[in-house]
Amino acid sequence: MPDPSANDLPLAAEFPAATREQWRRLVADVLKGAPFDKRLVAKTYDGLTIEPLYGRRAQARPIASRAPAAPWSVMQRVDHPDPGAANAEALHDLENGATGLSVIFAGATGAYGYGLAASEAAIARALEGIHLDAGIALDLDLGPHMQEAGRALAALVERRGVVPAATHIRFGFDPIGAAAVGGASPLPWSGLVPILNAAISDLAAQGFRGPFAAVDGRAIHNAGGSEAQELAYALAVAVAYLRALEAGGIALDAARNMIHFRLAADVDQFLTIAKFRALRMLWARVEDACKLAPAPPLVTAETAWRMMTKRDPYVNMLRATIAVVAAGLGGADAITVLPFTMALGLPERSARRIARNTQLVLLEESNLARVTDPAAGAGGVEDMTEQLCRAAWTQFQEIERAGGAWAALEQGMIQQKVAAVRAERQAAVARRKDAFTGTSDFPDLAETPVSVLDVAPVTLPPPSALAFEPLPRIRLAEPFEALRDASDRMCARTGTRPKIFLANLGTPADFTARATFAKNFFAAGGIEAAGNDGFATRDAMIEAFKASGAKLACLCSSEEVYAREALAATHALRRAGALVWLAGRPGALESELTQAGVSAFVFAGCDALAALGAAQGLIAS
Repeated sequence: MPDPSANDLPLAAEFPAATREQWRRLVADVLKGAPFDKRLVAKTYDGLTIEPLYGRRAQARPIASRAPAAPWSVMQRVDHPDPGAANAEALHDLENGATGLSVIFAGATGAYGYGLAASEAAIARALEGIHLDAGIALDLDLGPHMQEAGRALAALVERRGVVPAATHIRFGFDPIGAAAVGGASPLPWSGLVPILNAAISDLAAQGFRGPFAAVDGRAIHNAGGSEAQELAYALAVAVAYLRALEAGGIALDAARNMIHFRLAADVDQFLTIAKFRALRMLWARVEDACKLAPAPPLVTAETAWRMMTKRDPYVNMLRATIAVVAAGLGGADAITVLPFTMALGLPERSARRIARNTQLVLLEESNLARVTDPAAGAGGVEDMTEQLCRAAWTQFQEIERAGGAWAALEQGMIQQKVAAVRAERQAAVARRKDAFTGTSDFPDLAETPVSVLDVAPVTLPPPSALAFEPLPRIRLAEPFEALRDASDRMCARTGTRPKIFLANLGTPADFTARATFAKNFFAAGGIEAAGNDGFATRDAMIEAFKASGAKLACLCSSEEVYAREALAATHALRRAGALVWLAGRPGALESELTQAGVSAFVFAGCDALAALGAAQGLIAS
């Protein structure tokens, strides 16, 4: 039988290879003199450059992470405050595909309002029926009472007669992270070091394999920090723990294996891949400085809290899927997915199932773990990995010059730098440059609420003394959600939402684009805009405005129609008692329109949050 491939022709074989210079010339023709860097080169919040085109990186080597073709651990949260309910969910998750449990304690960095009490009874009940020596990974996300939780779990292992070395427990001691998030510590760092050493040495002496100390970058990510800031903080904390363990008589080679890392996985897929890859490269540099042969650290991931939304929460499933793909391809050893209803309350079993199955589908059907570091050689990812390494190392050195992670937190240096990036992010969200589908963009005012468990959040007593400014825990969509909440309260009180009248000028071809924009724009603030097909006469428009019951009207049309009709339409609407806004940039007509009575202009890139807040205030007045 003839070889069918013998007659195959390689695609494009008859065409000469294209060059970057040819592409740049074609781009220059399209830009027509506009600056290339301004139009096509993007920047991250660290100021790192994202080029529009990359070539393949020659001779790139994969960054060591998981064992070849080994899947990551599918972790499920155990965070119900009732230990019995937590146990039921944990057993169900393990029976249905989870390979590990993230045990969340109240007040922990990843508690998000819920979590177990750090008592022996609560831990024993939550882990009842779970065979701790059956290969199940336990990752403890500890709160302020980390010593109690560690001792309680060790005592449970002993009571059950389980050999400590047969367990796979990441104890998660992170006193620096707990202080950074809580803003308080019972002791200064010098007082915490011997306690940390004693706790870890005791567990190691019992035969537990560890790791014991967690370096948790989520403290930075949840506060709105940048990728380089998260990496720099993680390095600084890890080095602080290395020094602490060495001071306790533990050799550096053993000490590094007692530490593991947690990072947040965000919806920015390629930046997240680069961040996970960069962490391993940076840690290898620390190991080299310690005269240790590099060994892959254990790195876990959690889908990002700050990207979660209350509104249209089903979109959270898409965000989480992208984040899991990124963390998995970036080499995470274990991944936890926040259930899509997490921002609304404690998730029900159905939301937990979707979180679990998101990972299982990507592992079992998409086979994402089959290739080690599949991003190796991809020009864009390799370049961003290297840029992140340089930026993070520079910031790590700044923290070290300040005296290390604890001193930098005491001085407020880390908090100030994170706050600056957080303000940039919040401004980008306000202007919808960083969009949240279903919340700031394409909202649905008639969305059906989703169910969560009727469980009150856990509140811990406030710390006795504040050592330094805490790193906040934010969700970037919260300001838009607050506007929607205000709209809901008005609807519950009066039976109607805040309204805006769309004063569509000209034909549908003239106004449809801006009317659609305006409808979605105002809906993001909970303001309902009834559509219409335009008006035959100005009098018909005024009658429709009066019948609408709205106070606020928004002109919608094309530039050409605005030039002909906007001024007269504004005067007519003002005489009818309307407050008049206009959809689009005012351009040369701004002065005349403002004098005529147009009080605001809404357009892509404007401060939508401020405009919507002002609109709600005008409507409510």
